[in-house]
Amino acid sequence: MGYYGYGYYFDPTYFLVLIGAVLCIYAQMRVSSTYNKFSKVRSRTGMTGAEAAQRILQMSGIYDVRVEHVGGSLTDHYDPANKVLRLSDTVYGSDSVAAIGVAAHECGHAVQHNKGYAPLQIRSTLVPVANIGSKAGIPLIILGALLGMNQILIQIGIWVFALAVLFQVVTLPVEFNASGRALAMLGDYGMLANDEVRSCKKVLSAAALTYVAAAASAILQLFRLILMFGDNRRRD
Repeated sequence: MGYYGYGYYFDPTYFLVLIGAVLCIYAQMRVSSTYNKFSKVRSRTGMTGAEAAQRILQMSGIYDVRVEHVGGSLTDHYDPANKVLRLSDTVYGSDSVAAIGVAAHECGHAVQHNKGYAPLQIRSTLVPVANIGSKAGIPLIILGALLGMNQILIQIGIWVFALAVLFQVVTLPVEFNASGRALAMLGDYGMLANDEVRSCKKVLSAAALTYVAAAASAILQLFRLILMFGDNRRRD
């Protein structure tokens, strides 16, 4: 007698979860080590992350976005609803190449918003349903399983969870594009020398890897759910 078509003590689909976890751990280690390395390299201009962000916004013709300080480490983000660019403790007042790269990346999101970049608009639209999907998808599936493998609840749970996965996938082009814009602006506006831009690229590439790992992990989890409950329907 098995559980979801497999043994009570062994479910081979756990390997999918394990692969996703390993990818996420590796990505976090990579971004931490890369950021720490270049956070010790001062930019030749001596600009802080906040000063760099202000300059990029002004040179991009964006005057209605505020730059604010937010607590934490690498909690930097752009809030399109309120037009606020928030920079973390490790970025706002730091004059490192890494800090300027991160600040420029967030400015890249502000430029995307200003220009009506379609993937960013799609991602913003998906935020509410993605939040629901990440919080309600798995509980609905578990509830369906507890109620005698109620296929309606299980399928609703899978589709709801799929919305959260879609958000992760749509996030990828948004983040890659923001980094591309950031590196171009840092070079074009003469804010960093070529070698410093290359250092920023290493930081932003490592950060991008975390989004790739998160998307891959979410896709693997969705695939696992489909395998588990699809197999169960065939055995019913």
